[in-house]
Amino acid sequence: MAAKFLQVVDLEEAKRILEKHWCPVPRAALVPLDEAFGSVLAEDVASPIDVPPFDRAAYDGFAVRASDTFGADGGQPRNLKLAGKVMAGTWLKKKINRKECVEITTGAPMPRGADAVVMAENATVENGTVLVRRAVSPSENVSERGSDIKSGKIVATKGKILNIRDIGAIAAVGVGRVRVISKPKVAIISTGSEILEPGSKLKPAKIYDSNGFTLSQAVKSCGCEAVRLGIVADRPAAIRVILKKALDECDAVLISGGTSAGSGDIVPEIVGKIGKPGVIVHGLSLKPGKPTFIGVAGGKPIFGLPGYPVSALMVFDKLVAPYLSKMAGIEVRGQIKIQARLSGKIISARGRTELVPVKLEFGKGGLKTSPLLKGSGSIVSLTSADGYIEIPRQQELVEEGEVVEVKLFGEK
Repeated sequence: MAAKFLQVVDLEEAKRILEKHWCPVPRAALVPLDEAFGSVLAEDVASPIDVPPFDRAAYDGFAVRASDTFGADGGQPRNLKLAGKVMAGTWLKKKINRKECVEITTGAPMPRGADAVVMAENATVENGTVLVRRAVSPSENVSERGSDIKSGKIVATKGKILNIRDIGAIAAVGVGRVRVISKPKVAIISTGSEILEPGSKLKPAKIYDSNGFTLSQAVKSCGCEAVRLGIVADRPAAIRVILKKALDECDAVLISGGTSAGSGDIVPEIVGKIGKPGVIVHGLSLKPGKPTFIGVAGGKPIFGLPGYPVSALMVFDKLVAPYLSKMAGIEVRGQIKIQARLSGKIISARGRTELVPVKLEFGKGGLKTSPLLKGSGSIVSLTSADGYIEIPRQQELVEEGEVVEVKLFGEK
């Protein structure tokens, strides 16, 4: 192995070491528009046409020369000859002459010579003559060519996560395929002879796997595709097989458990032999999260997270999430942070940055935050936490009542 456990480094140093061997690079692909929803655009989409592509009627009524209607009112209508009809999707070759009009439906192209539409309720037809009872001005009740979107206008920008409205706008300008960032596939492996798949019968000395499911959702929140490869027992041959499968099929690997210094914690040793450079970091000066390791094999990153649920989720949030978001082409804006008053004293061990899960609540005097100190294996801490506070490695005490910065868990 390139690194041994207890050679702990801080988080920023771990990132620097990783980036010497691997950096996230988004990959783009051209896909049909109906498959692009939720994907990140790899390039701007510009309209190749004007929208609408022709002058068209905004209402049902009669296409007219506006000057022929001047002076019309209920008591003194203007009489125009009905010279035809044009409907949406059809084109009238005839040019409208003076004192003529054409019946027109909403969305139909304006005939040559006509420059306004008299709404249907403001006119009546008698023996081939249209009695116009309200004057209109040029362009009235007409949607002019390019009035919605001009040719060349950007309708969706690079980096945008395509939503329903974006898809509609792109379709409206006639673009049927778009270049998007391919969703990276991230393998998720849970290790441990003691864990079982939820839904199976609980056996003595066993627990259910939660990391596989929480990490899967966390991966999806970063814009990636989660590939949950299930549970593998603490057997070297089995771990080796599933790691090779993960590296063959996916762009990054998350493996939880088996990362510490105990006799059953064999994952880093296997990763160290599966490909070069192997394990490059093993141990973070982070509490919880000290057993974390980082490896690279076959040009792909392997993140070894602690087995305890709170540890795994917080290390994911601090270390892994920014890289996955970059792979997915999503701009990393940083975590949402808020100020709150601490409702209980925290004593921290000097020498390691400590992440303390907390719960937020409004109380007398404003927003307060309570530390959840049940340990990194606590499911209650996992489900109750709104975020966490970060205690610097040289700080030993945070007093009750002190205003602290809470970093919210990022559910994008």
